[in-house]
Amino acid sequence: MKTTKILALGAIFGCFSAFAQNTPRPEFEVATIRPSIQDLQAGATAGVRIDGAQVRCAALTLKDYIGMAYRIKLYQVSGPDWIGSDRFDISATIPAGIPAAQMPEMMQRLLEDRFQIKIHREKKDFPVYVLEVAKGGLKAQESDPDPNAADAKAPLTIAGSGSSQGISVNLGRGSSYSFANNRFEANRVDMPTLAAVLERFVDRPIVDMTDVTGQYDFALPVTDEDYRVMLIHAGVNAGVNVPPQALRLLDGASTPSLFDALQRVGLKLDARKAPLDMIIVDDSRKTPTEN
Repeated sequence: MKTTKILALGAIFGCFSAFAQNTPRPEFEVATIRPSIQDLQAGATAGVRIDGAQVRCAALTLKDYIGMAYRIKLYQVSGPDWIGSDRFDISATIPAGIPAAQMPEMMQRLLEDRFQIKIHREKKDFPVYVLEVAKGGLKAQESDPDPNAADAKAPLTIAGSGSSQGISVNLGRGSSYSFANNRFEANRVDMPTLAAVLERFVDRPIVDMTDVTGQYDFALPVTDEDYRVMLIHAGVNAGVNVPPQALRLLDGASTPSLFDALQRVGLKLDARKAPLDMIIVDDSRKTPTEN
């Protein structure tokens, strides 16, 4: 796998709380969209930064932006192949008086206006893993209190870097995870975030059904073989062009040591089928309209 910097975006979508609306959707005050000049195959940085009213998104695909706009995960977005490969940078300004929690609604308006995106929704049965508390109870280490948790005005930066040697992602607000040297580590993550992150490394979506609140620290060792398989899954899920010889390693592969490591901290993954909401992209411009 070529050196590249990648971002597991699943956790971004949980950063914007659901906002019930009885008013028209807000829109960005000013927004520019440009094709990204970064080459993720050669090395680049992808991520989102929110600093006050300023929003900057770097090297994300249209599929990433759709997931952000509709608060869904990437596997719940279906459409032409290019929506998961062509990358764009967005710079936007949130209007005065509009909370950042409404950024998804503003992103919806932006995608409709500039990409002229047309979608429909449907449900589809997916093979999933359900994340549950194992028999004997949770044994994970609860995180220390975050001294900066109350500072809502601090910039929120979500960014990641990685290569064939490992991955490191800053999820913002003191949360992070890394995957390197046969070890997955996560700091200050809640269970929905853990599920969203781990599904980047396995063969199917993970649905959190733990009913556990709070934030925890995890250290999950895996074998050499499982480490390679999980790293290839991460590359595929991030839209990296993975060599065919590496993809062949995924045929029939499983990650038993990850399941064992989760059991040791009082969690388990149970394979099931579940109906999940899908967004189908029926039509979209490949080049957005002028800024």
